[in-house]
Amino acid sequence: FAKTRRRGCPLLKMATAPMSKKRKFVADGLFYAEINELLTRELAEDGYAGVEVRVTPLRTEIIIRATRTQNVLGEKGQRIRELTSVVQKRFKFQDGAVELYAERVANRGLCAQAQAESLKYKLISGLAVRRACYGVVRFVMESGAKGVEVIVSGKLRAQRAKAMKFTDGYMIKTGQSKREYVDAAVRHVKMRQGVLGVKVAIMLPQDPSGKTGPKKPLADVVSIVEPKEDLPVVPAVDYDAAQPSAKPLY
Repeated sequence: FAKTRRRGCPLLKMATAPMSKKRKFVADGLFYAEINELLTRELAEDGYAGVEVRVTPLRTEIIIRATRTQNVLGEKGQRIRELTSVVQKRFKFQDGAVELYAERVANRGLCAQAQAESLKYKLISGLAVRRACYGVVRFVMESGAKGVEVIVSGKLRAQRAKAMKFTDGYMIKTGQSKREYVDAAVRHVKMRQGVLGVKVAIMLPQDPSGKTGPKKPLADVVSIVEPKEDLPVVPAVDYDAAQPSAKPLY
């Protein structure tokens, strides 16, 4: 028999056929990457800020995070239905097996993808590089970030390519804390003189509630706890010496 290439949704294949854990993780990663690429191109002007895939026993839920959710939904929900239909046909989902939802970003100043898209359209509209970058840096720091770094590289003004870096605040570069605290995004801006690369990295603040930043504090943060008040020491009483010894009755 000739070998036939199995196509379709990787999540659907996981449910129908046994799959090794290695293949499962690769299939999940490919599915996420393709969904993210589709939504990045389709919803770039609507403040697209990431996607989350949740697999439940009944259906696969795809949550789209954006700054302008009304534009993502469209008039009477038409646009979100069109995106659902595209995803369903591409990955061969059954009817009702996949659902797309739109979620509003709580603070767009702390979202690197939203700021990278904003900077991209500022550059396309013809705004000067320094002015556009300093505007993004100021807006991010006013939103409560610990630090921000913006890098623009390419043919900025002359024919010779160079890179410009704009930083403010505190930024960590390595370790587990970098994975938890730094939100980064990269975009490519197609200008008339060539392609510019834009990278935005935002150091999030620590938030015990977990809404605007990670719950876990930084590894090098030391919190000093005030000592408890010393309670007065009560002297011990020797009960055997205090009570007279009982005499025998006989």
